[in-house]
Parts: sequence; C-alpha cells; structure tokens
Amino acid sequence: MTLAQKLESSGLRYLAEHLDDVVALATKKRWSVVQLLEHIVALEIDDRAKKSLERRLARSHLGRFKAIADYDWNWPKQIDRGAIEAALRLDFLDGARNVILVAPNGLGKTMIAKNIAHQAIVGGHSVLFVTAAQMLLDLCAQDSARALDRRLKHYARPRLLCIDEVGYLSYDNRNADLLYEVVSRRYEQKSLVLTTNLAFSEWPSIFPSATSAIALIDRVIHHADVTAIEGESFRKREAEADRSRRRAKS
Repeated sequence: MTLAQKLESSGLRYLAEHLDDVVALATKKRWSVVQLLEHIVALEIDDRAKKSLERRLARSHLGRFKAIADYDWNWPKQIDRGAIEAALRLDFLDGARNVILVAPNGLGKTMIAKNIAHQAIVGGHSVLFVTAAQMLLDLCAQDSARALDRRLKHYARPRLLCIDEVGYLSYDNRNADLLYEVVSRRYEQKSLVLTTNLAFSEWPSIFPSATSAIALIDRVIHHADVTAIEGESFRKREAEADRSRRRAKS
C-alpha cells in the first residue's frame, strides 16, 4: 500500500490527493515538523468544511436563486426590511421560531425564503426547501404507516424546513392532516420558513374546514415573525419594461 493509499484509508483524503504538492511546498519553505502538521491540519479542516457545505446544499434541494443583493427594496409598497434582514441573520433559529412571508405572486417571497435557507446552510445548519405541493404529494404517495412515518421524520429532521407556496392549491382532509402533522412535529423544536400568497384570514377558503385551518394557523404563528409584503408584481413590471423596449426598437 502506498503512502497516499494509507493516508486515504486514515481519512486524510485531501492530503492523499495533494501529497506531492504538500511535500514540495514544505521542502521549498523548509518547514519544521510542527509547521508541516499545522499546514496539513488546516488543509483538512478547510476541505472537510467545503465538502460539508456541498453536502448540505445538495440535500437542501434549494436550487438556483437570485441573491438578496439583487432585491429591489424600493418596489414593494409595504415591506419590513428590518424583519427580513433579521431573518437573514438567522436570529429566529435559536428560539425555534418561524418566519412567515405573506405576499401576492411576484413580490419575491420565494427569493427571500431561499436566501434565508442559503444563509442557514452556510451557517452550518441542515436545511430542506420544498413546495407545499411537492411535500404533500410525497407524503400521500407512501403506501404504509411505517413508510409515512419515515417520510414525516424526513421533514421533521432538518434544523430549518422551508415550505414554499402554501395556499396556491386547496387541501383535502388528508393533505390538511399531513401538513398539520409536519408542522406539529416541528412545533417549538425546530424552525419553519413558510411562504404564502394568502392572508391568514383567507386560509379557511383552501382548507376542508375552518377548524383545520385555525389549528394549523395556531401552530404556525404561535412563535413566528410574520412579514407581509404588498405591492405589484416584479414580473409584471419586467414584462411591461420589455414591451416598452420592443416598442422603442420598432
């Protein structure tokens, strides 16, 4: 077994892969044994942190998103920038609080939610980002109580669960019960980021009964920072700008 193979089997994967470069650098700089060991440890720590970040990103299913630096804070008629920036600092995580973003379509609530999720990933936390429709489709597809319990644990496990687009579809009794079960398993234990296009007063219109809507709302907002965003759609503005540019060219 070569030295590189021994290093690999010992868990020093970065050093095994870059052994020749490390030896050459140590020789060139005439490092002492202690200096060499310090360099190796720093390389391994940096490499493991990078790979850990990559794994968290992959498991989050976050996908592509625009950076919060690109958000036009002046466009919405109403937005609490301070509350959103506090959420981006992850102030809510330690208290297992929730962040609820309420806004009509096209005002960037998914973009904001994804940026909060990304900050949590960079901060070393486990994150899962999923639309309400995807999550409920997954849960409803389970063919046994044991399989369903495993999937419920999957959604209960991450430090931060982001449920996007609650309110875009109506829920039957089973979907309402499953959404309530996910929220209940995380209640006062781990945080949620939830986006919705409906004010809470409108939730009874998409749930099978007012009772189920009230029970869910109670769990969601008990320990929550609710931010409402009002205004016209960014996408509508961009579409109108595109039309104006095309007319100017013609």
